[in-house]
Amino acid sequence: MLLEVKNVEYTYFQKGKLFAKDRQFHLGPVSFNMQQGETIAIVGNNGSGKSLLAKLLAGAINPEAGEIIIADTEDGRKRHNTIRMILQHSADALNPALSVGSILHQTLRLNSDLKEEARREKIEDTLVKVGLLREHYHFYRHMLSDGQQQRVALARALILDPEIIVADEPFAALDPSVRSQTVNLILQLQADLGLGFVFISHNIGIVRHISDRVLIMDKGVIIEQGKTEAVFSNPRTLLTQKLVQAHMSLVDKHFDQKNA
Repeated sequence: MLLEVKNVEYTYFQKGKLFAKDRQFHLGPVSFNMQQGETIAIVGNNGSGKSLLAKLLAGAINPEAGEIIIADTEDGRKRHNTIRMILQHSADALNPALSVGSILHQTLRLNSDLKEEARREKIEDTLVKVGLLREHYHFYRHMLSDGQQQRVALARALILDPEIIVADEPFAALDPSVRSQTVNLILQLQADLGLGFVFISHNIGIVRHISDRVLIMDKGVIIEQGKTEAVFSNPRTLLTQKLVQAHMSLVDKHFDQKNA
């Protein structure tokens, strides 16, 4: 087992604007585990706690209760930089004043002991790994397409050789053709590197295509989980049934328009 989440809880407070009341949201308790090279999808409506759970997994915030346990290596050493995160809007995570090379240099300077020449080589190798060119080292954010920006975000996550990538709605801002290319890239990287992925997504079609297991969340808790095809083929909860029905309606509409 690579990752174990045990009874994790977190309470989120949001200050109300103008005449709106303050809001409190409680996540948990949430429990699940992940094996090496596995893909887990987390699905639910807006406000279900998906993104909050993603931040907890990536270490952006700490749980108030429970544990997130990362297994030691086979020889007993502690794993470092095991989990990295990709955000939905990759452009927001890229400083427009810095080149791609500078952004990735910062990540390595802060988290590794590599010298500048070794950092440069690792950066260029990682850019190629995510389907970019070595020359993209010199590019700035405004010079990149949406798909290329997402690949840079993926390169920044991969450059520290993590074992798990947490991706929060990574395809939402991409057009369908670029989305398809990115999905295929991630599947190839997983096959080549043995990466584990945690996907936060609304897209049932992509979830069915790429995930081994799925967790359905509602109001801060997991209401259904299991192997992806089993959950979506025989949904037990009303919410899962509605999600599947909504997806099938979109599929039917797409084919109706295509055949019209």
